[in-house]
Amino acid sequence: MKEQTMTDSKIKELIELDKKHFIHPASNPKEVSTQGPGVIFSEGKGVYATNLIDGKEYMDGMSMLWNVNVGHGQQELVDAGKEQMEKIAYSSAFKGFSNEPAIRLAAKLAELAPGDLNAVFFTSGGSESNDTAIKLSRFYWGLKGKPKKRNFIALGSAYHGVTLAAQTATGIPAFHEFAGSFIDGVFHALPHQLECELGDKEHPNYAESIRGIIEREGDDTIAGIILEPVQGAGGVNIPPEGYMQAVRKICDEYDILMMADEVICGFARTGKMFGVENWDIVPDMMSIAKGITSGYAQLGGVMVNDEIKATIDGYEAVMAHGFTYSAHATACAVGLKNIELMEREKMLENVQQMELELKKGLDFLAERHPVVTNTRCIGLLAAFELYEDPATGTMFGENVFPANRVVDECFDRQLILRALGAHNHIVAIAPPLIITKEEVEEMIDIIDQALTAFEKSLA
Repeated sequence: MKEQTMTDSKIKELIELDKKHFIHPASNPKEVSTQGPGVIFSEGKGVYATNLIDGKEYMDGMSMLWNVNVGHGQQELVDAGKEQMEKIAYSSAFKGFSNEPAIRLAAKLAELAPGDLNAVFFTSGGSESNDTAIKLSRFYWGLKGKPKKRNFIALGSAYHGVTLAAQTATGIPAFHEFAGSFIDGVFHALPHQLECELGDKEHPNYAESIRGIIEREGDDTIAGIILEPVQGAGGVNIPPEGYMQAVRKICDEYDILMMADEVICGFARTGKMFGVENWDIVPDMMSIAKGITSGYAQLGGVMVNDEIKATIDGYEAVMAHGFTYSAHATACAVGLKNIELMEREKMLENVQQMELELKKGLDFLAERHPVVTNTRCIGLLAAFELYEDPATGTMFGENVFPANRVVDECFDRQLILRALGAHNHIVAIAPPLIITKEEVEEMIDIIDQALTAFEKSLA
């Protein structure tokens, strides 16, 4: 009883301190500052995380933020970080300084990445990676004697981060418009317009397609096309077959860099080591983060092809870009061990097997619940949509918030998922890559119960 009283006192203290001092990212400030945090995570193991507030274990159906790929509580990653910190926790990478974990991780990434993506610029995370990709693109074209090539094409519904350039490239209005912060020269094409990108100029959306924007702005002004192989926060939108190849062809045709944002898709999430490999293409630049350390340390990077590396190598002055924590020794050591663990435990193979189980589960949900439609899954990246009447395409009213309600029902049953979509109609699923068949079935059972409760509330 005394121990419980101490725990209750600690929880109350933490909640009050959180309300007073902690500004939460991507949250409702008024709600959190008045009600406090809904969850205080205290520990995790495998696909589960414990909430200190109620003492319950929750199945982590989102790998927290699409990033805890190897699951929680992997002691080897803890040990790798500790061992490196005991040697040297951090060293600068400026002025040509280096450290062994960064060197070895760079070489390992070159081994894993498709094609001639053989060099990496390290960052602290995904937003920094995409910002860096945009800056390096402009830098590269300047070195090539084409300074007019400084504009970019991104896609609507894209999410590339919240630093200045990455936020501009993001195509989700709430993020894109935050604080009125933009860089110049970023255009947004309608996503996944396959016919247009294949050259159908009679298509009604042609003017707003990638090709249409290139023709309007001039290919001599476009530095790169940045896109996620599968859009994450925009709704888990998988491109139509042939789309990624069409974009690669456009980039080759107009001498434009293809910039793949693999922050979510990378490191086995989609059933391949990198998402672009599902379509057998090689981008010119590739942003990485999240799964590179499975969230155990902050790390990201931009991989570039041999031509870009050689061009940068010819620059004789100081390259005026870099982060304090670029090539952080401890983070790189954790990244190396993370990749070793993924390979040794054959997590990529598990993703491919569990994809089949997850697809079965999504089919089951669609059969049982009339409101469920547009199920989709690639690897362990999945989603389904909620419509009042899928047959007629009728969405729920704007005050229903169907995805939020289903996600909340799941949370009440100790499953963490995420609501997405401009109409709050998409439920995203992205569990750790170590999930088992039994755990997939448990997850589907909880979603089934949550959907039933949601449907009953509509009656």
